[in-house]
Amino acid sequence: MIGSETWQVALDALRANKVKAFLTMLGVVIGSACIVLVVTVALSGKQYILAQIEGVGANIVYAELVRSGAKDSMVHSDELSLPDMEAVRAGVPQAAEAAGTLDIPQTVVVKGVERPVALVGVTEGFQRIRNLVVLRGRFLDADDNSSRSKNCVITQDLSDLLFPAEDPVGRSVRMGELSFTVVGVFRERVATFGQSEIHRESVVIPFPLMNYYTADFISVLYVQAARPEDVQSVTRQVEQVLRSRHRSEAVYLVQNLTSLLDAAKNISYALTIILLLIAFIALVISGIGIMNIMLVTVSERTREIGIRKAIGARRKEILSQFLLEAFLISGTGGVIGIVLAVMIPVIIEPLLPGNLTVPISGLSIAVAFLVSCFTGVLFGYLPADRAARLQPTESLRYE
Repeated sequence: MIGSETWQVALDALRANKVKAFLTMLGVVIGSACIVLVVTVALSGKQYILAQIEGVGANIVYAELVRSGAKDSMVHSDELSLPDMEAVRAGVPQAAEAAGTLDIPQTVVVKGVERPVALVGVTEGFQRIRNLVVLRGRFLDADDNSSRSKNCVITQDLSDLLFPAEDPVGRSVRMGELSFTVVGVFRERVATFGQSEIHRESVVIPFPLMNYYTADFISVLYVQAARPEDVQSVTRQVEQVLRSRHRSEAVYLVQNLTSLLDAAKNISYALTIILLLIAFIALVISGIGIMNIMLVTVSERTREIGIRKAIGARRKEILSQFLLEAFLISGTGGVIGIVLAVMIPVIIEPLLPGNLTVPISGLSIAVAFLVSCFTGVLFGYLPADRAARLQPTESLRYE
């Protein structure tokens, strides 16, 4: 146990050299703050990526035809169809929902000028899978599909173009030979920038009405797994169902968003490791600074050490005193760095978009403090040991 006298001597020594002690602990402050902030940024990035993927749709598996033969040819019988969707729905127990889409280019007339749009036919269940944000009116429902009603929903960008400063709900949009009544305006929860069937200027209609424009097939088949842990199993089962229903020459791409998440996690882990290495380098540099300052301190206080030994101080007490000084420098720096690292996320969280929160890892705080203290003790041991080994007679003659 370290006695109260040792504590008092160590504290008095640090108070006598406040500027030197502060400059020495500055590296520890930076290093410990970096450890907490790196883990915080990594957790926040992971949370943001998860939110983005879930915004596209939770637990989604999607399938599409790649080719029917060896030369990228397409055979109509190999196209995905409504019976395929029903077979997946019946044959995959872990599937909570299934839906199909078909999108083709089409035009609408804006102030006498034709403008290209994406016409998207969707089956019942599409909204439950994609979870689009309805801004006005409603989305297409089961009655719209079963009755083949000429209703549609349009994107916010198209609404602003067709009906600026007006309520588009109830207005008419003509595409080709059919006119549709707008029943809602929507946007994607997370923008896919045209990488899905939804584009900036899109019109969504009931799937049965696509017969008026093109052949009756599905370009993308969506399946939603009941639970996140079922996604991989559902992906395999969907692929098996499609292979069993079509020719062996047909190639289907069946994927899920887990691969995107895994790639994002790998990038996040790589960046985290790099930044943690930088943080540990900062701590090592600060440790070298502690060692240097402590060696200088031992030289400056050689006579003091000799006096203490002459009046009965043991080697262990001298060693404990200098180790305690190194511990106080590194521990205080670690605490200051951790406090700063915790304050920064708290300050910037209100400025972040949406409901994004900044999680702070308690484990990272504990690790930062322990590593900081260990750094001080490790690099302070050599100067402390040198001080403890000084001979009283030689120390008293030191000038």
